[in-house]
Formats: sequence, C-alpha cells, structure tokens
Amino acid sequence: MQNNRFHSCILFFFITLCSLAQTDPELKELNETGVLTSNDSIQKKVINPLAPAKAAFYSAVLPGLGQAYNKKYWKIPIVYAALGTGMYFYFDNDKEYDRYRDAYKRRLAGYTDDEFYGPNQGSPIISDDGLIRAQETFKRNKELSLLITVGLYVLNIIDANVDAHLLQFNVDNNLALKPHFKYNQMDATTDLGVTLNFKF
Repeated sequence: MQNNRFHSCILFFFITLCSLAQTDPELKELNETGVLTSNDSIQKKVINPLAPAKAAFYSAVLPGLGQAYNKKYWKIPIVYAALGTGMYFYFDNDKEYDRYRDAYKRRLAGYTDDEFYGPNQGSPIISDDGLIRAQETFKRNKELSLLITVGLYVLNIIDANVDAHLLQFNVDNNLALKPHFKYNQMDATTDLGVTLNFKF
C-alpha cells in the first residue's frame, strides 16, 4: 500500500515536471530516439583566451588595474593596503637603520655627540656592539619587508590572472538536468525520467 503511494507520488512529480517543461516555448518535439527534451535557453558566453594575460599585464603595470579590468573593484583597496603596509615597514626600518649607522660612523670618527650617548656625554647608552647589532636587525627587517612587498605585488598579478580565468569558467550551458518523456514505439509504452547532460 505504501509502495503504491510512493510510486504514485513519484509519477505525479515527473508528470508535473514534464507538463511544466511542455509549456516552454523553446520545446523540441520527439527526437530520433523518441526522447522529448527542451532546448537550452542559455546563450554561450564568448570566451576571450587573452583576458587572463591582459589582466595579469595590467596588474603588473599598475597594481589593482587587473582587478579593475575583472570588475572586482572591492579588491583594489586591499591590494593598495597590503602594498602600502609592506612599503611602510620597509621605509621605517630603513630610517632606523640609517640612525644607528650614522651614530656608529660618528663614533668611528672619534665623536661622542650622537643621540645614543648619555645626557652628559660621559658614557654611551648603547655601546658600539649594540649599534652594530641594531644595524644588523634593522637591515634584516628592511630586506624582509621588501621581500614581502614584492611577494604581495606578485600575488596581486596572480590574483588578477586567476580571477580572469574563473570569470570565463561557465558550466551553465554544458551541464543540464532535465526531465524527459520517452515513448517506446515497440510496445506503445511511455517512460518518465531525468537526464543529466554534460557537453564537452
């Protein structure tokens, strides 16, 4: 009893789907195999194979321009914030490196008036070895900041390229799930079903 209800519900579902499909103005008649199918109403997108290369080139010339080309305008502030942060740390470390280097050079010349000497210029607050270590630290931080900034610049180019590839990725017209109504001419019976169409 419950099996009959279940089969009736499924049959009703497929009949409803087929009747809805038959109201589509772009409906085909029975094709050669006796399967009733509807035409795809979605137009194929024109794929521009040079779009990813263009987006990457634009981002290489001016960071964020490739994102604008892809119409992902919200990414442009992120690109500039990332690059600006990297450049800020580079210049900040470079400035600190110059301070300690200038003080060390004055000490090598015999002067005791640099900013790292005590208020009475009697004894240094930071020793000569401390100045050398500080220079090495700031130099390493400066180089690391530059490396990270270059990495973010390259990442901006890769993002524009990959985004342009993904914008052209379209499965709407190649992948379709459609109900069908099949008429078997041999024994004059009909079958209902669903087809999954994938076009290469």
